Amino acid sequence: MVPVRLFSAASQTLLEGLAQWTWSAQASLRPRQLPPQQASPRLLSVGCTDHARHQEPPGKKPLSEKKLKRYFVDHRRVLVRGGNGGSGMSCFHSEPRKEFGGPDGGDGGNGGHVVLRADQHVKSLSSVLSQYQGFSGEDGGRKNCFGRSGAVLYIRVPVGTLVKEGSEVVADLSLPGQEYIAALGGAGGKGNRFFLANDNRAPVTCTPGQPGQERILYLELKTMAHAGMVGFPNAGKSSLLRAISNARPAVASYPFTTLNPHVGIVHYEGHQQVAVADIPGIIRGAHQDRGLGLSFLRHIERCHLLLFIVDLSLPEPWTQVEDLKYELEKYEEGLSERPHVVVANKIDLPQARARLPQLKAHLGQVIALSAVTGENLEQLLLHLKVLHDAYVEAELERGRQPLRW
Repeated sequence: MVPVRLFSAASQTLLEGLAQWTWSAQASLRPRQLPPQQASPRLLSVGCTDHARHQEPPGKKPLSEKKLKRYFVDHRRVLVRGGNGGSGMSCFHSEPRKEFGGPDGGDGGNGGHVVLRADQHVKSLSSVLSQYQGFSGEDGGRKNCFGRSGAVLYIRVPVGTLVKEGSEVVADLSLPGQEYIAALGGAGGKGNRFFLANDNRAPVTCTPGQPGQERILYLELKTMAHAGMVGFPNAGKSSLLRAISNARPAVASYPFTTLNPHVGIVHYEGHQQVAVADIPGIIRGAHQDRGLGLSFLRHIERCHLLLFIVDLSLPEPWTQVEDLKYELEKYEEGLSERPHVVVANKIDLPQARARLPQLKAHLGQVIALSAVTGENLEQLLLHLKVLHDAYVEAELERGRQPLRW
């Protein structure tokens, strides 16, 4: 039922002309060009306001996983300033029939600190800004009212963040919830009540608040994981991480597919979890910063166990392990001597299976598997569990808490 509406003569003429123009514009379009909502004609009334009311604003399209990986940042220069202290107040108490009320100016509030806090839910330094300013304290007031101190400004950083001032390491945030005061807030000024003394009963002196501390810090992220997979590009590290965990790094048939480290969690019985990091491919000469060598090698420093991933389809695969150990030893002495296991990948290829006896003759114990077909993955998981249990026992004997995920 069409509601009856009263219009003036001018409004009715304008409405009829607008309706004729709408029908003529629709008739000029082809049938396949008609919008779905215009297939059935509707009376032109106050539907314009209804359409505007029911029309939803376009939502922001979420970023894809590929674009989110581009924003991985493992180093950042940050300028931090503590909050300024509030100034003190200079005033005197005023009250009827009280001639000498005395000074009653309150002190200013202290400025807020800037604190770095390690958060396990943050995986990159991309959310850290280039500069931070702490909250300033409020000025003092009359009647001995002190100013409010500035709130503490917390900056969330990933676990494993190294804080440097120049070339000096000032903090290592390697545990969840660990904090470091990056910049101290300034002290609040004193009001004239503070300067009251026997020889000065009416002081007018007050001091301003102190400025906050200003520092330039360099944040460097080193991935925290129990085990790190080390290998040359296109050795199948990302495919292996996808096979043993729920991590989904990019996989392709060309080298340098992985440009940022990825961490996957391997679950065992008893709610035990082992974190395995996929380190981007290392090339020969990485310790001399060839390519992005130093950017990738620093993520191996925090890994207590090493998995040397060998591409068994290439000739003389044992030379890959020798080259990898050489690069690690040149980067940091003793890094290649950590508990490790050699994993021969791509055993599903015929030429790879033929080279397996030669690899075992040169290196001894080798775990041969296929990340694509899942062949012999259980042996790797069992051996990784043994290495992790040995690491936990060694840390407890030294009186230190092992890394937990």
